[in-house]
Amino acid sequence: MSEMVNWLAAHFATCPVTPAMVMDATVHMRKAERKKLFSPDIPSMRTAEGRWYEAVIYETMLHLAEQTPLISGIARKGADAPPVRSNVRLGQNGLFYSNIGDIKIRGNGQDLAEFDLLFLDQNNQIAFGEIVTSPTDMKDFEIEIQFKKRLIGYIYGQVSVPFILVSSVDVSNHPIIKRLCKEPDNVVICTDSCESIKTLFDKRPVGKQAPRKAPASTKLFRADQIPVKRPFDYKMLHDERRQRVLELVRTHAPREAYTAPDDLPQIVKKVLFGGLYPSAARALCKSYPLSIKGKEMICSELAGKYAKVVLAVDLPELAPILYLRTRQRREYLKMIPDKTGGFRFESIRTPHMAGFFLWLESIQPTLGAQLAGEIAEAFIGQNREKTLVKSGVKSPGRSQAKAPVKTPVRAPVRHPPREKVLPIHG
Repeated sequence: MSEMVNWLAAHFATCPVTPAMVMDATVHMRKAERKKLFSPDIPSMRTAEGRWYEAVIYETMLHLAEQTPLISGIARKGADAPPVRSNVRLGQNGLFYSNIGDIKIRGNGQDLAEFDLLFLDQNNQIAFGEIVTSPTDMKDFEIEIQFKKRLIGYIYGQVSVPFILVSSVDVSNHPIIKRLCKEPDNVVICTDSCESIKTLFDKRPVGKQAPRKAPASTKLFRADQIPVKRPFDYKMLHDERRQRVLELVRTHAPREAYTAPDDLPQIVKKVLFGGLYPSAARALCKSYPLSIKGKEMICSELAGKYAKVVLAVDLPELAPILYLRTRQRREYLKMIPDKTGGFRFESIRTPHMAGFFLWLESIQPTLGAQLAGEIAEAFIGQNREKTLVKSGVKSPGRSQAKAPVKTPVRAPVRHPPREKVLPIHG
């Protein structure tokens, strides 16, 4: 086990939260968040509370770092982070700060992962921490932690990446947390509840706070200045993964082949195949109907309403996705598979998701109807009939099947009905 994370788990309780620390934590919050910390609107209050609790743990870690040589440094964040002087742009790779002091790893400008805490141990090995206030969505949480470990391990050349989970609720008996803690470099720390810690406030933190002077600690460092151990070009890794996935599509490989280990790092979570030519978009729409809020889209109107259709797939789930660029607004509609074998609207992607939005904007039409159809067939078509039968929905192709035809002979012979398959070629 990492000496540093083991020490933190054993000594965390020796640094109790004080009234001064809970007030210091509010400096890392925006004015609107501070106002909501005691709001009667529970959802808004919980969101602000999570942000504040994260800052409380950061302040606690700063105090603990001064007590041991095992912690070489803690990454600045929040109000202690350096000012951001450049906007998100394509081609950015590595650790960056957001405009509110969050720590992120970007790949080609897209946010790949966010870290609540980053540490350097006595050997300058990176460890990270996650801070939670709710035990929900633990399955996705486990996947997220494993991805972050792979990402740091690849970029910074670490065989193992220690991890600390700090929670305001007792999650130590949760099956997924137990599984995570079986790994020698993972630890979990459970603290008092947020409600209990909030009783330490002498007064409610509202309004504008005085600017914080960064602590005079020699152990604070800038996350974006950690030297990488190998070149990290996410776009190149993405394009190589894209080519390999397309080769599997063309050879009709089984689904398990797409997630089989190979020599590429498993850090590309979404493959953007490219934009569809208008004829390809119409053909895909006819074979795999698109619906928005329960209303099926008219395929002939697709080009008039949407300037671009981008086809992608999530890895390792192998879930196909369509992104439709609206003509009226700067936004993309994210379309995911539905129970009928088509696609339904899920959510909107806007310029707020700066890096990913810029990447989508840079994509031009490159996919014809045949290749787009093969991609859709690979990721949704193989299980389509099974899904349709299970949901009790008739296949779009079968519903348009031709009636049996009689032959003009003395003993008529009835041929079985053919399934009409809408063309994807062109």
